[in-house]
Amino acid sequence: MRVLIVDDHPIVSEALRGILEEIDAALHCRQVERFEGVPELLAGDDFDLLLLDLQVPGTEGLSGLLTLRECVPDIPTVVVSHHDDRDTIERCLACGASGFIPKSSSKEIIRRAVELVLAGGIFVPAQALRQVAAEAVAEAADGGGEAAPEALTERQRRVLQMMMEGHSNKQIAYRLGISEWTVKAHVSAVLRKLRVHNRVAAVLAARQLGMAPAAVD
Repeated sequence: MRVLIVDDHPIVSEALRGILEEIDAALHCRQVERFEGVPELLAGDDFDLLLLDLQVPGTEGLSGLLTLRECVPDIPTVVVSHHDDRDTIERCLACGASGFIPKSSSKEIIRRAVELVLAGGIFVPAQALRQVAAEAVAEAADGGGEAAPEALTERQRRVLQMMMEGHSNKQIAYRLGISEWTVKAHVSAVLRKLRVHNRVAAVLAARQLGMAPAAVD
C-alpha cells in the first residue's frame, strides 16, 4: 500500500503512519508538511490513498481538496481534520472526498475508516450519521414519506452510484460525457426522489436501500 500523508503536525502524521503499518506491514508512506508540490508528487507516483489535513500550509478552506480532486480524481482522498462540524464534513464529501476522519477519532475508528475507503467505500463519522438519521426520522414523522428509488431513471441511478464513489459533479460530468449543469439537475432530482436534502443523506439512503457503487466504463 502506497500512502501520502499531507499534515503539518508530525505527531499526527506518525500516529497515522503507525495505524497504516498495522493494516499493511509493507506500507510505503510519504509524509509532507506543506501543500506545495503535492499535485505533482501524486501525479508522479502510484499512490493508493491520500490523507489530507484541510489546514495544511499552502491551502485555504477546501481549496486543497478541490485541487487534488481535479488533478488526481482516481486517488481516494480522505480528509483528516480537527474541524469536524457537520457542515465541514458534508462540504468535504460533496467535493469528492472519500471520507472524513476527525482527528479526535480512536485508533480503531481510523483503521476501520481507512480499510473501508480502500475497499471502495465512503467513511462518514458517526456523529454526522446520527444527525442525518435523526433528521430522516423527523421528516418521516412530518409526513415526508419513504424514499422512492424505483422512480429514479437509469441516468439518475448512475449519477447516484458515482456520488457513492465520492465523485464530484465535475468528475461525473466528465466521465458520463455530459455538462456539469446536467449533472446538477440529476443530483437535484435524486435528492428529491429519495426525499433527502444533501449528498451525504442521499448516499446513506442508497446504502440502506441496497444500492452499491458501480464503476464507470
